[in-house]
Amino acid sequence: MMVMNFLEKIFANLLASTGRPVLQEARGQRIVSATGRELLDQVRTARTYLRETGLKRGDRCVLLAHNSIRWAALDLALMAEGIIVVPLYARQAPGELVTIMQDCAPALVCCGDEILRSRIVAAWPQPPRLALLDEVFAPSGAGDLPDLPLEIAGDDPVTIIYTSGTSGVAKGVILTMGNISHMVPCTTAQLDALMGPRRQPEQIFHYLPFCFAGSWILLLSCLSRHSVLTLSTDLTRLVDELKLAAPNYFLNVPALLERVRQGVEEQLTRRGGLALALFRKGRAAWLRRRGGSASSLDALWLALANPVVFRAVRKKISPNLEALICGSAPLAVETQLFFMMLGLPVLQVYGLTETTAICTMDKAGEVEPGWVGYPIPGTEMKLGENDEILVRGPHIFPGYWNCPAETAAVLRDNWFHSGDQGEVNASGNWRIIGRLKNLIIPTSGHNVAPEPIEDMLLHQLSGAQQVMLVGNDRPHLAALVTGSLTRPQVEAALAATNARLPHYQRVHAFRLLEDPFSIENGLLTANGKLKREAILERYRAQIDDLYNTNKG
Repeated sequence: MMVMNFLEKIFANLLASTGRPVLQEARGQRIVSATGRELLDQVRTARTYLRETGLKRGDRCVLLAHNSIRWAALDLALMAEGIIVVPLYARQAPGELVTIMQDCAPALVCCGDEILRSRIVAAWPQPPRLALLDEVFAPSGAGDLPDLPLEIAGDDPVTIIYTSGTSGVAKGVILTMGNISHMVPCTTAQLDALMGPRRQPEQIFHYLPFCFAGSWILLLSCLSRHSVLTLSTDLTRLVDELKLAAPNYFLNVPALLERVRQGVEEQLTRRGGLALALFRKGRAAWLRRRGGSASSLDALWLALANPVVFRAVRKKISPNLEALICGSAPLAVETQLFFMMLGLPVLQVYGLTETTAICTMDKAGEVEPGWVGYPIPGTEMKLGENDEILVRGPHIFPGYWNCPAETAAVLRDNWFHSGDQGEVNASGNWRIIGRLKNLIIPTSGHNVAPEPIEDMLLHQLSGAQQVMLVGNDRPHLAALVTGSLTRPQVEAALAATNARLPHYQRVHAFRLLEDPFSIENGLLTANGKLKREAILERYRAQIDDLYNTNKG
């Protein structure tokens, strides 16, 4: 029996869902939906445009637009025609986008609107053909195209997803039909286990850009399943959109969950009274019970806190939430425990673009806070030198686009060298410690992973936006801190954090910075990670002064 690839399965699922919504957009106070049939019709229209434009199998096409139903339709159309999709981040600086496009040499660039197209034209005097989505989806005679993709071999490239470029120019990660056809069944099986059997389609909300590998894999997984995916169209209205979409679960980055937790705690503190007292008593009781040291009154406090506070907070976030999924970076243990206390398990996912987004996933009912789960089926993982995580399996990418030396550096001895430091416990659950390239080595000679300490400081500083440690070849660690903070607040946070750390990991000085790190000022990557080398260069004088004076 022929086994369908992921794209054939999506088309088959859409054909089986002709009369029900499969994709939706939250637009203000209303939902705009597309049924399986309507999505297939949009795919057919886009495929007709691509053929009329002269694109052929193996050509590259850049997809530069914000998430939408049409984004998904064009993505499916490009893949169905054997055209390699290069999804780019619409908020990225035009100069960076042009550098990427010059690297992949697209035959066509599809822009979401005229603003995006004009920015590309301004930064690239002689660009390739540029088209707006309005042109791609203009009515055409598309009725004679079948609702089937072209035949695509397992080793054929399907997409080139550019990495975030934390320490230099972004590299294009090639992912093949075989890579994705292995990954999507893994994710759908995990979602099946999380949600269990149900007659109604699952409701999922989504706000992360599809140009990121994990976000895109969720889209493909949802299109393969009995589900409805609602897309955010305005991040400033995220709270309202969540209530409107009423999802069963959604994918997150740690920063959002951290903000939600802090917002809830600050609101309860301002409100005071019985609600705050029950929250604090209930939280203490829940933590004691989890730690195996429950007191005689803890059952009473939980019986009161659950219906009065915890359930109310959960419903306020979104009325039908059953679980949360989190990836892209380790989530603070305190935040994961907070949501578990509310009755919302947070399942963590670990992976890189080079591993088709995923290496490990938490199993429903087996979540260990602070750990990122077990290897997906078909995946082997082990620790190498300096506790580097090494991975192999059918989801490992074949190489970087036009970068043979960089490919050879990470694909060695049949293993992908992730660059991440980790550890694994006796049950096979994994934890991520940090990035090898981010290690700080002060003059004491100790290797310090900055990420866990930065997370601890951020947890202590509710007004902080970012914390970055420095200290390579210096006598001690210091921190750059952004956000609306006072010196006494940072000093108190450092004292509390340092008390929990060995001497060589303690932070002895800091500098408050007026401007936060951002994508726009070139100090954050497209997916929000610190561009450490750029930050070090930008603030070299301040860092030197910090060590010369030993003051913040």
